[in-house]
Amino acid sequence: MTESAPAEFHSAKPDTLRLFFALWPDDATRVALNRTGKWLHQHWGGRRMRADTLHLTLAFLGSTPAEHLDALVACADTVQSHAFELILDQAGYWRHNRIGWLGASETPSQHVELVGALNAALQATGFPVDARPHVPHVTLLRNTVGGEIPVCEPVRWPVSDFVLVKSVTEPEGAHYEVIRRWPLD
Repeated sequence: MTESAPAEFHSAKPDTLRLFFALWPDDATRVALNRTGKWLHQHWGGRRMRADTLHLTLAFLGSTPAEHLDALVACADTVQSHAFELILDQAGYWRHNRIGWLGASETPSQHVELVGALNAALQATGFPVDARPHVPHVTLLRNTVGGEIPVCEPVRWPVSDFVLVKSVTEPEGAHYEVIRRWPLD
C-alpha cells in the first residue's frame, strides 16, 4: 500500500500561466540576432538578452488562467496568414524602459495581416488585446543607456510559423517554453 501525495502535488497545471504569442526564430536567425545583440552591447552597454530567449512578440497575454489555454489554442487555430521574410534592419532604444532593440524599417503586409488576424481572434473570444500600433522588434538589451543609434547589418528572418509561449520567471531570469506552433501558408 502506498501513501498518496498531498493534493497540491497532484496539480498538473498551475492556476495561471504567463503567456504570449510570438515569432520564434530558427537557429540561423537566432545566431544573427545574438550577433547583433553583442554588437549593440559594445555601443550601449546594458544586459544582453540570452540567445534562447530572443523572439518577436505578436500578442502579450500576461497572467492567464490555465483553464483558458484551450480557448487560446482554438483562437490561434482560426488564424490564416502567409509566410514572409522579415528584415530587421533598424536598431532603436526606448529611454522610458531602457530597452535596446532591433526592428524593421518596413513592416511586410503579411506581418500586419498576421497580427491583425491574431488580435481579432483573441478579441472575438474575449481576450484583451493591445490597442497600440504593433511595432515589430526583438529586444536585445535591457538596462541600457542607449545613445547614438548605430547602423547595423540587417537580419533576414524567414517567418514560416508563429507560436504560443509560456514564460516562467526564475531567480536567474525568464525561461520560455514553446507550447504550440502554427504554420503559415
